[in-house]
Amino acid sequence: MPQRHTQPDVTRTTFLAATDSPRTAREDRIVLVAEYTVNPDAVEHARHLIDKKQYVLRSRWNEVSPAADAENGYLERHSWAEYGAWHPGLTVGANDETKARHGFVYGDFRRLHRMGLIACVYRASEWGHKDVELAAHDLLQYLDGR
Repeated sequence: MPQRHTQPDVTRTTFLAATDSPRTAREDRIVLVAEYTVNPDAVEHARHLIDKKQYVLRSRWNEVSPAADAENGYLERHSWAEYGAWHPGLTVGANDETKARHGFVYGDFRRLHRMGLIACVYRASEWGHKDVELAAHDLLQYLDGR
């Protein structure tokens, strides 16, 4: 008689916070994920940067993505609207003039980075933010078509 395989315990992928990685967890875990909408101003700004050839095609995103001190420095010299133009995701329910409102940065506050767009697509996909994922993907295709 053929040997029968048993199914492992049922698990599902859950997200504990917007900064955590997805984990396989038992059903008793609580799912807490921020909700995002697409920031049309950021999409327009990205297209403008691409049209003006203000982009970097090859970079190490983990080395050039803005750290908190770079974000703070940018905000000292620019408006919240200008800061938001670098973030294609807007956190639903967050106050407008807060860093928490803006997600998925795609540039270094001077130029758009192709790897920044790829990071946006990946992270939005990882967390299930389909509209932001597709907006970043469309921008990536627009850049690659240039």
